[in-house]
Amino acid sequence: MFGLTRARRTAAAVVLGAAAAALPAAPSSVAASSTASSPRPVVGGTTTTTAEYPFVMQITDASGSQFCGGTLVAPTKVVTAAHCVVGETTDNVRVVGGRTRLDGTDGTVGEVGGIWFDPGYTDAVNGADVAVLTLKSPMPYATARYVSPTATGVYAPGMPARVLGWGTTGEDGGGAGRLRVATVPVVSDTDCRHSYGSDFVASDMVCAGYPSGGVDTCQGDSGGPLLIGGVLAGITSWGNGCAEAGRPGVYTRLASFSSLVTEQVRS
Repeated sequence: MFGLTRARRTAAAVVLGAAAAALPAAPSSVAASSTASSPRPVVGGTTTTTAEYPFVMQITDASGSQFCGGTLVAPTKVVTAAHCVVGETTDNVRVVGGRTRLDGTDGTVGEVGGIWFDPGYTDAVNGADVAVLTLKSPMPYATARYVSPTATGVYAPGMPARVLGWGTTGEDGGGAGRLRVATVPVVSDTDCRHSYGSDFVASDMVCAGYPSGGVDTCQGDSGGPLLIGGVLAGITSWGNGCAEAGRPGVYTRLASFSSLVTEQVRS
């Protein structure tokens, strides 16, 4: 089995780094990054801020230790990966918004009142790796739009996608310390299946990354956003190794689950 989730409970290490290339403009409800530059080595990465991406949330334990990311899609609703929160209780999970640095004290800490994850979830490599956290109080930040069930064209091979997170920046496990952004192209289902065999479930997953590797998401980035055209289209889920050639990152194909997410947002 290839599956290595990118949360705190695994030994997986993958990289969130490299510079953010230009993407299509984000919708007005989303604060798009103004950063656009040529790719750099992934370990150096590109830092950004929660002012540029106000909808990107840290998910922490009760002591404040960050272990996953998430995306604010409504004032009290955060989309993340199921593998981040399965087995957790609301008492032991917090959501932090508006905090660029892991060691910061700014921003807003939100208590979690409810945890939902797809009832079909068993393991990230089996698909259905999607969850929604309901906060007890609204977050005072701009929300992200998420992909509709019919917007399958956003997953066309080669489409540029942005990924964000606070995860490790190399196989040595070194932490990013502050929010980073990277750009990766969407990979065709055929190529992703070639990389991962039967562990790739096309209905539930989408891959993104360069054939040569070097840019990827990492341990600690799980649950964070994959943005295509400024819209939340995927959730950081799993992969094999750390920005390795021929091993793209695997993301939850959110269009397959957006109707379920909408039910949670409206509940």
